[in-house]
Amino acid sequence: MHINQRTHNQFNRRQFLKGAGLLSLALAGGGAASVFSACTSAPPSASIAGVNPTAAPTAAPVTLPPSAQTTAPAAAAADLELALKATRGQVGILPGAETAVWRYQAELLAGDPASVVALPGSYLGPILRVRQGQRVRVRFTNDLPEPSIVHWHGLLVPDAMDGHPRFAVGAGQSYAYDFQVVNRAGTYWFHPHPHRLTGGQAYRGLAGLLIVSDDEEAALGLPQGEYDQPLVIQDRQFDAQNQLVYLAQGGGMMDGGMDQMMGFLGDRILVNGQPDFTLPVATRAYRLRLLNGSNSRIYMLAWRDGKPLTVIATDGGLLEQPVQRPFVMLAPGERVELWADFAGRKSGDELFLDSQKFVGAEGAELMGGMGGMGSMMTQPAALPNGAAFPVARFRVARAAQGGQTRRQRLARIERYRLADAVNAARPRQVVITNRMMAWLLNGRSFEMSGVAADEVGRVGELAVWEFVNQRNPGQMMEQNGMAHPLHIHGTQFQVLERQALPELRAGFESVRAGYVDEGWKDTVLVMPGERVKVLLKFVHPGLFLYHCHNLEHEDQGMMRNFRVDA
Repeated sequence: MHINQRTHNQFNRRQFLKGAGLLSLALAGGGAASVFSACTSAPPSASIAGVNPTAAPTAAPVTLPPSAQTTAPAAAAADLELALKATRGQVGILPGAETAVWRYQAELLAGDPASVVALPGSYLGPILRVRQGQRVRVRFTNDLPEPSIVHWHGLLVPDAMDGHPRFAVGAGQSYAYDFQVVNRAGTYWFHPHPHRLTGGQAYRGLAGLLIVSDDEEAALGLPQGEYDQPLVIQDRQFDAQNQLVYLAQGGGMMDGGMDQMMGFLGDRILVNGQPDFTLPVATRAYRLRLLNGSNSRIYMLAWRDGKPLTVIATDGGLLEQPVQRPFVMLAPGERVELWADFAGRKSGDELFLDSQKFVGAEGAELMGGMGGMGSMMTQPAALPNGAAFPVARFRVARAAQGGQTRRQRLARIERYRLADAVNAARPRQVVITNRMMAWLLNGRSFEMSGVAADEVGRVGELAVWEFVNQRNPGQMMEQNGMAHPLHIHGTQFQVLERQALPELRAGFESVRAGYVDEGWKDTVLVMPGERVKVLLKFVHPGLFLYHCHNLEHEDQGMMRNFRVDA
């Protein structure tokens, strides 16, 4: 899917923000340097009801547990051992010149060769396949010109194995991972996590799937092999020479600063690193594993023919039973698995998976253009968040003998109870605000090892957190906020409830039918004006991150540590 590049006579609200809002800041605060600083660093803390943002960030001293070592102690032989390198390369994506990308390359040192699977013709990958209970060792080498580290998104691993940016290694350096896979069967993934550099590194190609299997899943007889298909959905922007365009490359400091505030959006949709993606299918059931690998784009996924989507799994694995949705919302970092049955179709039939139009991702859309200066221009020039476009085509290529019946019962999920939470009567609030063009969590931005007094818990204790995406009255831009996908490291949680402010409820109502909250989650979409309560437990001591998975927001500092004591 491709939308024409921006032209001089097409303006959208982001462009107006760049031209009007940033100019206003420059005039008021001393020029372009002040503008760029406002976009890339956090302002002083602001008061928020129920939170003391001025509390000293070291009010809870950081005492790291034995697990927080740069390498794991010597242990038993690994079931899977890899050398994983982040490096630069060239790949053909569009007709014509090859595109410069950054990519992961894996070398199997020990274990089943089927554990490492390449995505043909893609800069993504590899796909790592592991079983619950296996011990995995990875020697990561950074062959990039800047620091990097690998985060195993969704895996429950010790903090030293989780890819915290304090462990990032420089060019030519290595980092040793050694952990046991304890997660349920499901679709997880890995990507870089260095502070202020994650968005650019992921955008250039550093991402891969990590698929976990277990005995419970194996007993279900779900589609496998060629009928178990990963679909990594991303948006990218290319210049006339087929090279990736990102942030300031798109037109200077102002463009980069505003894209950092709002999140970078491409104008071409890629699936598994390929444009205009088509998957040949047989007349039988498939398991489709979808990952939103975009930096900031949110998708409203639906079959074009209007049939419901059948969902069998979310971030943390299989649901108790399949559920159907008219569409599924998929925010950056989220995964969903679909049961797609092409039985009864004729050879040559085509089915399309689209992203449908929705409103409210940027809260200024919701109140008649009164959300700040950024709402004054709404004419789209590229591909706005919430636009409609095709994602993937499925073409029936052959008939298949026999079939596969969808199971009505899938997996067992241990249900948390609010009454068992240590803070059931007073949830831990994480309040999202915007101050001086920077997104904050409880009025704070990221500190490499900083932990505030309210950012401490214990291993194994059940707690309730509440994400509050509140309005930002008095701010020049984004007074009504915008959608944020919130990710918590070191845990899988359960969504307890959602509420929305009456004045911003239109956006919430436009997407709520596409939430799939029945299963385990590690990333949750929070719309403008929405409050989401989740129940969670941490299984390892140490420092674990929680942050917005809009990668430009994360790099800007919309990220904090949570310290888990033994």
